[in-house]
Amino acid sequence: MNKTILFGPAVIVIRVAAFAAAEPPGGISQYWEKTCASCHGMEGKADTKAGRKIGAIDFTDPKNQEKFTDEQMFKAIKEGVKDKKGKFTMKPAENVNDEQIKSLVARVRAFKR
Repeated sequence: MNKTILFGPAVIVIRVAAFAAAEPPGGISQYWEKTCASCHGMEGKADTKAGRKIGAIDFTDPKNQEKFTDEQMFKAIKEGVKDKKGKFTMKPAENVNDEQIKSLVARVRAFKR
């Protein structure tokens, strides 16, 4: 009986800690706003001046979403994206771990109409 009482709260603590670890400081929404929205827009439409300049992808368009896998998107976020001259058009994500990048991928997928 005592093991059951201790096990339940331990599971809750582990789940909360795992969830917290998957979020950068301020959460994915704040990270998106500070880091990604300047090009991709708050709603993922890439309708910003900077987004138009670099040809950022409109993530609300299902056709654009079909152009890449989650793995490709993960790699682009983690390693950045370069143009043909080797210059970054999207810098690699900073201060985020792999689980947080997976959360960013999920956020991008959620923009799909």
